Amino acid sequence: MPSFDTVCEPNMVEVRNAVDNASKEIATRFDFKGTSAGLELKDKDITLHGDADFQLQQVMDILTAKLAKRNVDVRFLDKGEVQKAGGDKVRQVVKVRNGIEAETAKKITRAVKDSKLKVQAAIQGDAVRVTGAKRDDLQAAMALIRKEIADLPLSFNNFRD
Repeated sequence: MPSFDTVCEPNMVEVRNAVDNASKEIATRFDFKGTSAGLELKDKDITLHGDADFQLQQVMDILTAKLAKRNVDVRFLDKGEVQKAGGDKVRQVVKVRNGIEAETAKKITRAVKDSKLKVQAAIQGDAVRVTGAKRDDLQAAMALIRKEIADLPLSFNNFRD
């Protein structure tokens, strides 16, 4: 029975490389000299540091440019609130999304079931497995999922014939 998995997984190697490149650029830029501007990656959290909200926005712009250059979708980033970090410094935590949340997975399975395609969708952890009898039905299901869930960078892997 042909099947595929719908997942939301960033390429963490490319994310790490983009963070490293962004921190190198921040270290060499003239307008960041003598400031506390910077960023670091721990697990799946990117922490941005700066002296003001404006500086945090500049650091975020550099990071998104580096991610885009490395073909990492910026929809993986989930920005947190700007926090005071002591003195007049500010900090922002940006989470890198990994996996499909339960409500989004339910939305995907509901869309597949309502589409009248001859496929079945089942939630398996943080992925959604879609199985069907024909390859064409699976490809139609992929197109449907891409159309329905546009705010997440979904990918399809583990395609079995």
